[in-house]
Amino acid sequence: MIQLTGRANYTKYGTARHRDFTTGDNARMIATDPTLAVDVACWFWTAHGLNTLADQDDVVRVTRVINGGLNGLTDRQSKLVRAKFFLVR
Repeated sequence: MIQLTGRANYTKYGTARHRDFTTGDNARMIATDPTLAVDVACWFWTAHGLNTLADQDDVVRVTRVINGGLNGLTDRQSKLVRAKFFLVR
């Protein structure tokens, strides 16, 4: 799943869900509550239009949007090849 980082992202996610994830221990809920962890990953994916990039197999741009750089790109590319082997027949 996508790990949410940065106060701005916590604020945007909170606004989208009409909740406060920036004060007290509220931010911790996103990492510890399985439902929120899945929801925030889906929210980030949708909010950043990543489905379009994924449909184009644009691993480089998806990685840049999620990580801000290309850390782990080779690993992601090999995982895409493996996933397509099993899913696209």
